[in-house]
Amino acid sequence: MRSIAVFSVKGGVGKTALAVNLAHAAASLSKRRTLLWDLDAQGAATWMLRLSPSPKASARKGIAAGALLPLVQATDFAGLDVLAADKSLRNLEKQLADDDRAKRLKKLLKGLDQEYDRIILDCPPGLTELADQVFRAVDLLVVPMLPSPLSGRAFEQMVDHLGHMKDPPPVLPVFTMVDRRKSLHRNTLLAFPDRPAIPYAAAIEDMGTTRLPVLAKSSTTVAARALANLWTQVERALVRPA
Repeated sequence: MRSIAVFSVKGGVGKTALAVNLAHAAASLSKRRTLLWDLDAQGAATWMLRLSPSPKASARKGIAAGALLPLVQATDFAGLDVLAADKSLRNLEKQLADDDRAKRLKKLLKGLDQEYDRIILDCPPGLTELADQVFRAVDLLVVPMLPSPLSGRAFEQMVDHLGHMKDPPPVLPVFTMVDRRKSLHRNTLLAFPDRPAIPYAAAIEDMGTTRLPVLAKSSTTVAARALANLWTQVERALVRPA
């Protein structure tokens, strides 16, 4: 099993849409047994896949008890399950701060390695205790960022933070909401030609209405091709020797 965290210091960079599309690509393109773990209390990834948390369940209590599988729900897509977020995650930071197990999330992920080939975490923004636990646990960080100076600064802050950690995961920065009509976006892409770029596209915006991943609707749009190519790069990064 390999795990990927979709993480950003800043909000508003298309993080959840990216997490949902990567999870769907893992299941549909690579035929991986895939779990999307929604760690953001807003639950947008859960909602985008037409699911909702069970009113009798508590994601935070499941994490505390190490009992995640009872919370997992199947989606409409073969091979793709979701560990739904709920409002209890608002208190997860305090729970983790009070906990003496700095690698709780890593242990929980390891406990799922017989069930899934790929686990993708949709993480809330911010350099928090939860973020540190995620950094210790996953095999790859996918970091969406706008092609702008503020996003670049936030990315540098995250890289600096990782530099103070022991054995941080590799990082794959991804430009999102790219509008090549804007000179700032074009110039930023020219400065970082090797970084993947996902366009600002109606196909991605429509996810909020259709509640479907981009590739579930069409594989031929520019956005769909960019997301498929990104998943190929993620898979290569996961199997690359350390």
